[in-house]
Amino acid sequence: MTESQTAVRPERRAELAAGLARVRARIADACAAAGRQRDEVTLVAVTKTYPAADVVALAGLGVTDVGENRDQEAAPKAEAVAAAGASPRWHFIGQLQRNKARSVVRYADVVQSVDSVRLAAALDAAAGALRDRPLDVLVQVSIDGDAARGGALPGAADPQRGLDPVAAAVAGADGLRLAGLMAVAPLGWEPDRAFARLAEVAAALRADQPGATALSAGMSGDLESAIGYGATHVRVGSALLGMRPALR
Repeated sequence: MTESQTAVRPERRAELAAGLARVRARIADACAAAGRQRDEVTLVAVTKTYPAADVVALAGLGVTDVGENRDQEAAPKAEAVAAAGASPRWHFIGQLQRNKARSVVRYADVVQSVDSVRLAAALDAAAGALRDRPLDVLVQVSIDGDAARGGALPGAADPQRGLDPVAAAVAGADGLRLAGLMAVAPLGWEPDRAFARLAEVAAALRADQPGATALSAGMSGDLESAIGYGATHVRVGSALLGMRPALR
């Protein structure tokens, strides 16, 4: 990728700055309403389908964390952003196939979407071979317990997809660090209902794993509710970067 492809147009930088100001104000207001400190919540800018130039611009505006959900897009984008001199913390937030583990661990600082013991094992092996420090992992939770969608299943006895077995596999892996949980509010659920349930699951996990304090929840449309129920990370795309380009 050439320098021109990571150069930021002044008008685009202004758009991003305005979007960032609005999102930061929403986060600050939500923290105040919840009686929390503003620095308890990290903004993860979800940059899937947006160019590397936008990531470089956001980094210049003080954004420290970015999220991607497809390895085939994220890997070259991370390389281009690094070549441009920016070094955000990369979060992989999409469903991840085990055969992509070796690629993802090369650039991701955090994987937020681990939902099976098999995936945890694949990431552990890749991280052990390719990294000099453990990979931070959030276990993705299925709030409604629907096994057909992504997410480990709270209270389930399933040895591969149950939340307790997945969390134990991550916590016991030399190449991984169990940082906490991630979830998406299920379709048809009110955000408060979803995130109240997630807060219960997170509290139970912390009772067994006190270091698992991160809680990634809330997006452009529901970040206030998520913060009210203890989110430490909110994943924001369209409210920050504008309407998302269509996926090809």
